[in-house]
Amino acid sequence: MGETLRRRFLDLLCSIYLYNEHRGYTAIDRMLTAIRLSWPDDHALIALVERHRADERKHYLMFRRWFERRGVMPYNIDRACGHIDRFVEIVFGSPIDDLSPLLIGREDLFERLCRVISLTEKRGHRQVAVLLRKPAVLADSTLTKIFRVIEQDEPSHWAPYDGWLRDHGRRQPNRWERAIDGFVHGELLVLKLPVLFLTPRLARRTTWPDARDEAQAAELALIAA
Repeated sequence: MGETLRRRFLDLLCSIYLYNEHRGYTAIDRMLTAIRLSWPDDHALIALVERHRADERKHYLMFRRWFERRGVMPYNIDRACGHIDRFVEIVFGSPIDDLSPLLIGREDLFERLCRVISLTEKRGHRQVAVLLRKPAVLADSTLTKIFRVIEQDEPSHWAPYDGWLRDHGRRQPNRWERAIDGFVHGELLVLKLPVLFLTPRLARRTTWPDARDEAQAAELALIAA
């Protein structure tokens, strides 16, 4: 792979990861609000999900710094390339941002969301293992270290959700849910990523995704009040 193509590939790859890590921790904020409203005394679950949230935020900042050190902004990736976005929209028929914590706190919906997050995190772990065998990634020592950190962190991310399902006698993901996970992943790799790679004038972001974090935090605080 030529240097120009390798750099474009890495820019696009990291832009997708930056979006998904940001979407990850902001979606977990909605889930944490739901847990605190519905099960305020489940301190163990809250602590585990808070740890997951902290890791997602850490990963987001690592990718942000990767771009900042190079003096460029990420490509303007939206929810069409978000694994959890697409998964939630298919399973719930609604974007993540339209899922009220008051609804997420219903056990039937929380159960479904636990399976979605568990599958998404396990998929992410497998994908990182693939990327860590790619010469284009390994040629960038900083990026390799980022993916090593993610590889180490990921296994603890699905544990709270698998544990909740087990402890409450709920089923694990079925074939249909696994098929959706595979479809969303394949859609990104086979269709969306090549189209973006070949788009000649792909726009870059003008602001960082976390610029709106305070607004979302205020919205969730009003719901929890």
